[in-house]
Amino acid sequence: MTSVARPPSLSAEPAVIHVTVSDPRVRPLLRELGDEYSTRYGRDAHAELARYPDEEFTASHGGVLLLLLLHGEPVAGGAFRRYDEITAELKRIWTHSAHRRRGLARRVVAELEREANARGYRRIHLTTGPRQPEARALYLATGYTPLFDTEADPESIGPLPFEKYLPDAPPQGEAAGL
Repeated sequence: MTSVARPPSLSAEPAVIHVTVSDPRVRPLLRELGDEYSTRYGRDAHAELARYPDEEFTASHGGVLLLLLLHGEPVAGGAFRRYDEITAELKRIWTHSAHRRRGLARRVVAELEREANARGYRRIHLTTGPRQPEARALYLATGYTPLFDTEADPESIGPLPFEKYLPDAPPQGEAAGL
């Protein structure tokens, strides 16, 4: 009798881990994001990923970087950094190219929101590029408010800003100090 090796089950629930940018498991995230941005925007986007110092994505600076691991391998991830006293800014939302269309990006966003809320943030801010319709759809589907004209050509807007007040957040006027 011969045994046939089976691929690992994809029905397993990915584990969530907090990491630093220097963790080797972050390399696929940064590589794929850089390649994808470069393909969509026609220029080397790896510099965009280096725009913020790595420490901005650490707890001591008000941020976090997390990965979803499936069988020990990174399949999705994302980060936030301090935008202001009440606001976290989502950055680097990523799903491995071999694991898309499985709801992992939604899970990353939910984990980042949960973590931001636990750290006292009351609002999330983010931008996505005009050539990333799947990211735009993700943020709209997960309750983010577009801060742009959704009827306008995205290319005429530039980066598309969104915001979301977290569930435990005070009313908008109160959060804004009004």
